[in-house]
Amino acid sequence: MGRKYVDNPNSCTLVHTMNLIGNKWKPIILYLLSNGPLRFGMLIIFVPTISRKVLATQLKELEQDGLIVRKAYAEIPPKVEYSLSSKATALLPALRALSDWAQESYPDIDFEECKIVAAPKAKA
Repeated sequence: MGRKYVDNPNSCTLVHTMNLIGNKWKPIILYLLSNGPLRFGMLIIFVPTISRKVLATQLKELEQDGLIVRKAYAEIPPKVEYSLSSKATALLPALRALSDWAQESYPDIDFEECKIVAAPKAKA
């Protein structure tokens, strides 16, 4: 079964963005990686309700879309780490804004603190 995209005949930027990150797991994966590189096993621990197959698929799609970087180490047993690409790092302020919106719009919910790191400042 292939990826499902919303048809985007007018090349709308929002539709394109939602096609890249607009599913149940991708924003959560990006949020987790905002705090530094993680291995597959740690992602499973942090998101215990995601199946291994779905996580593997989501990671492959994020890598294909240039949002994460997969680094494989030449060692036994194999070691693979996932980290954010510069495109995904630039997306962090938008994810933070979504998190802030939920906190402000639903004050009756006791949310845990969302620790999306700030995007690094561009060097002058």
